Amino acid sequence: MNLAQSQKKQLRSIGHSLHPLVTVASKGLSENVMTEIKRALFDHELIKVKFSVGDREVKNTLIADMCKQTGAALVQSIGNVALVYLSNPDADPKKSNVES
Repeated sequence: MNLAQSQKKQLRSIGHSLHPLVTVASKGLSENVMTEIKRALFDHELIKVKFSVGDREVKNTLIADMCKQTGAALVQSIGNVALVYLSNPDADPKKSNVES
């Protein structure tokens, strides 16, 4: 999923106040972690994921793998936190971080 710069800018402004919903640690993208990420993306569309893996290259690889497996777009990555977006036309407006 590719986003225009204007879309990324808008999503970054929304994501600024969000807290990470999922933490990826030393075991990486296990089946349970991926299930939770997919559920969070389905419900909220825009989420932050924290990576506590230590190595920058490992973190970048995990972020790329996560985006590939979920079909989500990386909006921004700062430090150990990635902001990712996956559009869901059927999202509950009460849960979605994007719907206003």
